[in-house]
This record gives sequence, C-alpha cells and structure tokens, in this order.
Amino acid sequence: MDASDQPEPNEVATISATVEVQPAGPPPSAPPLRRTTTWTAVGYAAVLAGFAAMVWHRRWMSDDGLIVLRTVRQLLAGAGPVFNQGERVEANTSTLWTYLLALPGLTGASLNWSAVVLGLVCSVAGVGLALDAARRLFASERWMVPFGALVVVALPPFWDFGTSGLETGLIVGWLGLTWWLLVRRLEAHRAGGGGRAWPVALVLGLAPLVRPDLALFGLAVAVALVVLERRRGWRGIAALAAVAAALPLAYEVFRAGYYGLLVPGTALAKEASTSRWRQGYHYLRDLTDTYWLAVPVLLGLVAAVLLVLRARRSTATTAATTTTATATATAVVVAVPWVSSALLAAYVTRVGGDFMHGRMLLPALFCLVLPLAAVPFSRRTAVPVLGMVAWAAVSFLALRPAYDTLGPNWIANERLYYVVIVDRPNPVVAEDFVDHPVAPEGVAALAGAPGPSLALPGPGPDGLRWWLFPTPDRPDTITWLNLGVTGELAPLDARVLDGVGLTHPLATHATSVPDGRIGHDKDLPPEWFVADSGTTETGFVDPAGIEAARAALACPATQELLASYRDPLTLDRFVRNLTGAVERTAYRYDRDPRVAAECLPAD
Repeated sequence: MDASDQPEPNEVATISATVEVQPAGPPPSAPPLRRTTTWTAVGYAAVLAGFAAMVWHRRWMSDDGLIVLRTVRQLLAGAGPVFNQGERVEANTSTLWTYLLALPGLTGASLNWSAVVLGLVCSVAGVGLALDAARRLFASERWMVPFGALVVVALPPFWDFGTSGLETGLIVGWLGLTWWLLVRRLEAHRAGGGGRAWPVALVLGLAPLVRPDLALFGLAVAVALVVLERRRGWRGIAALAAVAAALPLAYEVFRAGYYGLLVPGTALAKEASTSRWRQGYHYLRDLTDTYWLAVPVLLGLVAAVLLVLRARRSTATTAATTTTATATATAVVVAVPWVSSALLAAYVTRVGGDFMHGRMLLPALFCLVLPLAAVPFSRRTAVPVLGMVAWAAVSFLALRPAYDTLGPNWIANERLYYVVIVDRPNPVVAEDFVDHPVAPEGVAALAGAPGPSLALPGPGPDGLRWWLFPTPDRPDTITWLNLGVTGELAPLDARVLDGVGLTHPLATHATSVPDGRIGHDKDLPPEWFVADSGTTETGFVDPAGIEAARAALACPATQELLASYRDPLTLDRFVRNLTGAVERTAYRYDRDPRVAAECLPAD
C-alpha cells in the first residue's frame, strides 16, 4: 500500500459518519504539519486570487442592481427604504443587501462602486470560508486541495453575479459563513461540547433577510443545530431559536406595517407562489448543459465514495470509536448543504427559474459543493481531483452559452446584453449608461417638459417615441421596463414606474400574461398609467380603456391598496396595514381594465 494512502489516526471519518478517531500524534510516515499546512494555504490562496481576478474582470452593474441602488439613495436622502418618494414599495428582494449598501453610502462613497467591491469581497469570503470549513470538517493533516471550489471558480455566472449590484455575492458569503459556523459547532461537539452556539443561530436567522428562499437552507441548519446542541436541553434550544427568530420576525412586523404586505413586492411581481415547471426545466438545463455540470457532479460522487471507503479503512486500524450521537451529528451536518441544494434547485425550477442565465441556481450549486470544497489529497483521491481540474480548465476557457445576448425560452446572458447595448466593457456608474438606446431619451424629455408630466413610451412615425401627458397634481413620472437604468438617470423626486410590478403596485397586483417571460409577465397596459396620473389627455391610448381603468381604480379593494402605500404613515395606517397584510398580499385583479372595472377579484 502506498504511503500516501496510509490511514491517519487523527483524521476524522466525516462523510461516513460512523466512527471518529480521537486526535493523536501523526505517524512517522506523515509529512510535517508545517509543510502540509503551507501547501494547503498555497492552494487556497491561488483559488481565491483567481476567483477574485475573474469577478473583478467581469465587474458591472445590472439593471436590477441599479434598482437596489436607487432604494439606497432614497433611504440616505431621508425618504425611507422606497424606490419612489411618497410611495412605500419594497422593490428589493434582499433586505440585508439594501441596508449593507447604505453603510458605505453614509461616508459619501460611490454606491455603485461600493456595490461592486462589497459583492466581490462577499463572494471571495464565502469561498474562503467554505475552504476552511472543509479543512476543519476533515480534520486532516494531509494536503487539502481545492476540489468543489473549482466549480465556483470555473463558472462564468459566478464571475458575472459576483458583482452586478445584486445580492448574489452576499448569498455566497452568507452561505459560506453559516456553513463555517456550523462546522465549528461540530468541532465543539466532537471535543465534548461547550462554546457559544448563539453566533450560528443569529447568522442562520438572517436567511430570509438575505433572500426569502434561503429560509430553506436556514431550516436545514436549524435542524443540525438542534442535533448538535441537544445536550443544552429544551430551554437552551428555545433560547437559540429566539436568537434566530428575533430579527426576521421584527422585520416582518415592520414590513407588514410599513409596506402593507407579507413579502417583498418582487415576490408578487414574479408570482413566486405559482408553478411553472416546464419553464423551470428549461432554465435548469440552460445551466447544466452549457457547462457540462454532470461531469463535476459525477466526480464529486466518486470522491465522496472514496473518502467514505478511506474513513472506514481508517477505523478498522484503530481502536478508538465514537458514540452514536457524534456519528449522527456528523452525518446530519454533512447532509445540510446537500439537502438544501436539492430543495433550492427544486424551488427555483418550480417557479420557472429566472430570465438571467444561471443566476437563481447559483445558491443551490454553491451548497452542492460545500462539503467537498476541499478534500485531502492522496493517491486514492488523485483521479477525481485531476478530473475536476481538467473539467474546470475546459469550463474556464471554452464553455459558454450558445447564445450571445438573448437565448431560447427568453433566458438572457444579462451581463453581455448590457455590455452590448451601452457599448461599455464594464458598465458601473451612471455615465456608463448614457448610451442606453431608450431610457436617457425619456429622462431628457421629462426634464424638458414645461410642467409635471407623465412620460410614456408609445408609437411614433419612426417607431417608439416618448409621449408627455401633463399631470399638474402629480410629480414627474416616467415608465419604462429597464427601470434600473431609468432610475439611475432620473432625479430622486421623479416617479419611475414599470409595467411588470417591481416598483408599481398597480402592476404588482394585476394578473399575469399567460406563459409570459419570467419576471416580466405582468405587462400592465398603458391605460392604467394614464388613468392613475390624473391627466386629462389621452395621447395614443384608447380613451375607453382609460375610463375603464379609472373605474377600476375606484373599486374599494383597489382604493385600500393605493392607500396602504400612499397615505401618510400614521400609527393608524401602520396598524391597518399590519392587520390587512394577509388579504392585501393575496389580492389580484384582472390586468384588462375593462374586466377589472367590475370590481371582482381575479381568480
């Protein structure tokens, strides 16, 4: 038997979760600890440096990321966490990301560059924590080589959304931190207990504030934490549950009272409670087929089996064994990211995925690689490790979507799309978006209007043109699909609205276009914008449709909806929002104003 395959008495049988060897001195044939640690550190540093370089190389701001930044600007300007002044609308899915970005804004730093840097730092930190957690999980003095981490480093979607202004970098950082803290609790359990468990409870409680669907990962961590800390008794477990639940519950009360809803407006705009399995399947295949993900998954399975066999062989050569409780705890902890990966991937598939290539599946993919982010290197594990290196090289250099900007099933290579339309390799700040083909012209038209107006895109002699409707009783308003770019260029006191419901509750609570594009299937007709603006002009819009929309806006339930986010926030309004949040969240009406005018809730 090769010396490199000799079992180590101090290597813990983590994946088999059947036995655990108590730490002992390294055998004479083992390499010196300092040398092994050095090589491990070198490998980790190389992976992290390469990942950071690629994320920085692909730095950019997405349209949705600019939506987040406008909310942060309104918050810093004193208007509250809103997209438009005077309208309490939660346009951002990640609450924690919004408030984290406000911190550098307090110092006067550029929010755009703060979002880029913070996203990069969180992404790299998440991978680094995953690598260190693997070292602790295996408790090995062998050379630990990055294995699963190569999946993250080699995939362009991780580079693209490491910045983008969206919360993906924060998600990777939070997942890595939560997993690292959980493994630390496993270490304490192996050592006989003790130590403080409240940090992991506090961090896992942030799950719905990082992104609501991450509650699936948080629940899995909570189960593992109960197993690890059961010696504390029910009172200790209850105290940890209170630590985890305090902040998200407090924010939920604030959300219901302030915004009048139980979930972010984006969840309603994208109808996250509906099932669109067929579209979700296309979205899943768009990622897995593009990057041959069956290859790293198979290599990971082979590595896991080899490590299990190695662990069992190790226990056969030693007399020390673990208790059943420790073995169970190890198995539960290792299962957490794999179970969470399956749940997250299933959820994203059920709701139809997303319109951005790969983005919504990245958390599930990162969870999948967490237990094997790094593995002990030996002759036995050399084949899957070298296979992963080969796949990573091919993916890094050659594997890309078959489409350039917009692909089949309405899935977009979002970063490349914006690089092309604004003709900038790294669009980040407002000046990089002045060559957007539509939004700047609308902002300029609104700024040049003689008085408060509604700027609405409509038909013109040579295609699309901007129509101006005077609205003396309302602030300047502009509507356009790419409302992130529009909001970046428009002043904060101008209302920037969209027809898909991210910032406009009239669209948020309307019914969707059947089988429309994911994230864009509300598509509110222009009659609603004109009717709600208070203008007396009709422009290119059907007058009968405008009158029907005005009648629909007068429906009692719709009037209550409008009041919930437009009325001054008094104590009475807060209580009414809070107590009516369930009914208001479920409220829908037909997007056709002629049908909605009947004041009957949509099915």
